[in-house]
Amino acid sequence: MDEGQILALLGREARWRRGETRLERVIHMSCPQFWGAAMNVRYRVELSQAERGQLREMLSGGKHAARRLKRAQILLAADGGMSEAVIAASVGVGESTVYRTKRRFVEGNLELALSEEARPGAERKLTGKQEALLIATACSGPPEGRARWTLELLAGEIVKRTEHTTLSRETVRRRLQENQLKPWQQDMWCIPQVDGTYVARMEDVLDLYAEKPDAKRPVVCFDESPTQLIGEVRQPIPAAPGQPRRYDYEYQRNGTVNLFVAIDAHRPWRSVKVTEQRTARDFAECMRDLVDIHYPRAELTRVVMDNLSTHGPGSLFEAFPAPEAHRILDPWDKTRPP
Repeated sequence: MDEGQILALLGREARWRRGETRLERVIHMSCPQFWGAAMNVRYRVELSQAERGQLREMLSGGKHAARRLKRAQILLAADGGMSEAVIAASVGVGESTVYRTKRRFVEGNLELALSEEARPGAERKLTGKQEALLIATACSGPPEGRARWTLELLAGEIVKRTEHTTLSRETVRRRLQENQLKPWQQDMWCIPQVDGTYVARMEDVLDLYAEKPDAKRPVVCFDESPTQLIGEVRQPIPAAPGQPRRYDYEYQRNGTVNLFVAIDAHRPWRSVKVTEQRTARDFAECMRDLVDIHYPRAELTRVVMDNLSTHGPGSLFEAFPAPEAHRILDPWDKTRPP
């Protein structure tokens, strides 16, 4: 057999196995006995009535990926007792595709069988910090002389601010799409300017979030928000046998309150405190609660908050005597026994 015949056979084999993954194709061509042993494992597809209905509804209409529809056809045909060869010929796929779909259904579930298998891909071009920088830049004002940010401008700006030598517009487009950002729209909220100070503070916060959880040094996100109180104009009528509880459609405003919210960045915990106002004293009392009630054993409580005028050590000195303010602010004093 000459070289031309060998190449022709290899090409024909590749066409036969068009539905295989690259690894399966290499195994089949280099070690056919292994492939035969793997394909001898049989998977029986038995759909429930609900699963049959879901697949038939998918095939009857709606927008679905072509591969997903083919897998639905494969499962319905396999549930009907058709052989893999017949299913492959009727659906227009390779027998290995039929085999893999049946296997993923039996070993997993219906959604796993219909979905794409995870494929190894290249490492993401941008790190978490660099992606955050891209987002902040896209949300800031465009360069002088430009009406808006373009993908090319954003790519060039990230290259200037990071160690990357090049960055494709497609990478920028995908990261913006993942974060639902559209710089070309004019109604988005914009950060006034992304300068060195902003980037330094942003990276400091990101480093804080990236730290391993430490009960002695917790990280707490803190914010406040005014909330409108709404009340019933007429009292609801209680429920009775054969009659559900009834309430009127009309509501009235009952003033506003403030919500102080503290959220632990590394564990599922939050605290909400309701106050009439959000004065410096209210803020100081929340900080004292963090130290004395919520984290009494912490050596240092790191609090992430915005730049509101009351968010600072001065509020504690306005609300409490100096020794008490120092006790709350000093990580060592607060751990000493009373």
